[in-house]
Amino acid sequence: MASEGAAAPISEQAARGETVEIPEQVRRAAVREQAARVAIPEQAARVAVPEQPGRAGRAGPAAADGRAAAPVRFVALGDSLTEGLGDPLPDGGWRGWAALLAGALGERSGGVALVNLAFSGALAADVAERQLPAARALKPRYVSLVVGANDTLRAAFAIDRIAAALDLTHRALSADGAVVLTACLPDPGRMLGLPGPLARPLARRMRAVNTVVHAVSARHGGVHLHLAEHPWTTERTSWSVDRLHPSERGHRLLARGFHAALADAGLPVGPPPGLTLDGRPPTRTGSALWMATKGTRWVADRCTDLLPGLLGLAVTECRHGLAGSGRLLDAAAEHATRRALAALGAGSPPKDTVTMEGAATMAG
Repeated sequence: MASEGAAAPISEQAARGETVEIPEQVRRAAVREQAARVAIPEQAARVAVPEQPGRAGRAGPAAADGRAAAPVRFVALGDSLTEGLGDPLPDGGWRGWAALLAGALGERSGGVALVNLAFSGALAADVAERQLPAARALKPRYVSLVVGANDTLRAAFAIDRIAAALDLTHRALSADGAVVLTACLPDPGRMLGLPGPLARPLARRMRAVNTVVHAVSARHGGVHLHLAEHPWTTERTSWSVDRLHPSERGHRLLARGFHAALADAGLPVGPPPGLTLDGRPPTRTGSALWMATKGTRWVADRCTDLLPGLLGLAVTECRHGLAGSGRLLDAAAEHATRRALAALGAGSPPKDTVTMEGAATMAG
């Protein structure tokens, strides 16, 4: 989890709606390698943040007195999934589902500017303490809050702290009048093909995060995407060579899923993002080469603080499996999740909360 030292006052100021100084890490993370940029107002600490490629220089609508109206912004928060990994741009940067969705938002084409504050490895606490203040300073109309997979890969996993961070972020953004988008992001162990004793603890953690995300979205009136229910998540072509992030096709389908959810909620949208690919789809050879040359190191780097604890979890899993008491572990996780929601005053999770069956992975 993120450090609790200097970051705590930031989250408290953000919750009170006060103007805060944006941390230098967010300033750097906000500058993405994309083709066009949009200027951010002075209250956003002069951060230069990219707009969707191809949108540079587009004038905003005029106000009644002839002055330019305030721009309509879509701010994307989260980890590498929202940063766009798996959907590369020709210049070496990333595009991703958020940029694709931004082009289809609003009543007119090009009327919504994207500001992507997501960065690789972000946890729920990072979003609440670092990305949230920057997002609020931008006064967005739309905000995506898609995070949680990285939390399941940390030894210090604590569903109560994750729930508090997600609730703080969603509550503050909703109070500001933003439309908040969330999604279920199941099981970081499944796409890696981990054996059952290793995969089940991670799946249990992701189920807890999923339940919290769904409950928080329902509590604050967000637009929630049941990603695990979409059949494309089981198709190999929807995933990049690392088998953890969407391919270009996956990012396009994810953007279309959010587009449909927004349309169902009665919000203004244009035509959905297209499915015609700009790049080449991943191949089996490319996937095997990535796993052989980079995949093992990626997993080791991402799970550095998890592996010793995960082995302990696997031993516990095996012991309960031999004793036929595996359901006790599920019951304990469910109890912890309900206790975390009760601490928020959120009550019981929604009845249609997604389960882990048939789910896919999107880790940051």
